[in-house]
Amino acid sequence: MTLSQAVLQARRRLAEAGIETPELDARILAGHALGLDRGQMIADSRRLLDADDLARIEAVVARRLDREPVGRILGKREFWGLDFALGPDTLEPRPDSETAVQETLDVIDERIAGGGRDAPLRIADLGTGSGCLLVALLSELPAAYGIGVDVSAPALAVARANARANGVGERTGFVVGNWTEALAGGFDIIVANPPYIPTDDCAALSREVAEFDPITALDGGADGLDAYRAILADTERSLAPSGSLVLEFGIGQRDAIATLARERGLAVGATQHDLNGIERVLVLTLSCA
Repeated sequence: MTLSQAVLQARRRLAEAGIETPELDARILAGHALGLDRGQMIADSRRLLDADDLARIEAVVARRLDREPVGRILGKREFWGLDFALGPDTLEPRPDSETAVQETLDVIDERIAGGGRDAPLRIADLGTGSGCLLVALLSELPAAYGIGVDVSAPALAVARANARANGVGERTGFVVGNWTEALAGGFDIIVANPPYIPTDDCAALSREVAEFDPITALDGGADGLDAYRAILADTERSLAPSGSLVLEFGIGQRDAIATLARERGLAVGATQHDLNGIERVLVLTLSCA
């Protein structure tokens, strides 16, 4: 069997199992199994595979057929053009979360005086997980320093390694804690992608999510808003007077979060939509700012 035939066979099996992107997954997994990049996959498409090659491809395809996400099989996921290692205690970054990165950069461009993206900003990423939001931001903000907070020490070990691997390790710190409780105040930017799925809805999650993403990064309590209440309760202390809080949220939660924010004296700013046109990111500021 040639490489192209093996990929075609894998694609057919994945499609029959209802995998959403069978062709892409088959190509990526075969390349991963054989240690080939995209260019090599094309150049070697007629290469005859031996039994060991086929066994390696079969092993990763079987994992995907068991609904393990491709990123988990590879052990990494691309986000904002950067590679992020994953661990069992980290949420797998989603492309829609890049909306939070872009909106934060837009806020900095609009609101931060004295240098904008070149200013020595202080950033906090709450529930940092793999560190994808924090590291992506620091890659665009050369003078900024960021702190990632997470309740999981193993997740922070992954985030710390990702910061080093992406060249921003010297400008990061990581703290085990619950949201802002372990932090001093005065942050220019606080960004967070908290758990926002209502507890009763977690049972309906796909196997790719339910079995491979940590439940602590998914379950947001009875109405999905527990983390937002905790974060907003401490915003006045943790945020600098001219700073901004950038929150990612779930479908249909924007108005409820905006109400919670106004009850805490925060001004509700822009709402941005994700790649699917769904409201995804909300910007909040102190009313006195």
